[in-house]
Amino acid sequence: MSYKYVDQSFYKSDITAKIIQCAYRVHNNLNRGFQEVIYQRALLREFVNCNLKFEREKEMDVLYLGEKIGIRRVDFLIDQDIMVEIKALTTLEDVHMAQLMNYLEIYQVKVGLLLNFGTKTLQVRRLIK
Repeated sequence: MSYKYVDQSFYKSDITAKIIQCAYRVHNNLNRGFQEVIYQRALLREFVNCNLKFEREKEMDVLYLGEKIGIRRVDFLIDQDIMVEIKALTTLEDVHMAQLMNYLEIYQVKVGLLLNFGTKTLQVRRLIK
């Protein structure tokens, strides 16, 4: 399976644009320096205000050779196939993108957004499968 960074002409661009706008509002109001859970709670309020269909901390099974070996909680699953992972780090590293790629594959989700609130300017990484 190949992954790529994508431009504005991608799957569900209207919904991902709303998600990113919500994240910018949160970052503009709170700035950096909080734990991930604070940004998650603020995003929840923004998502409700924007009438987005979402599940917070959605538990998903991790399967290996068809057998459940664990669970993973996704920060947000929006519209059934957009996964949002939140970070509050000074820098994003390759491992964070690799994690997002793995989640897209394991959970058969089409779009992944990685939002990092730990920097001066909000960092947004978008992957599509």
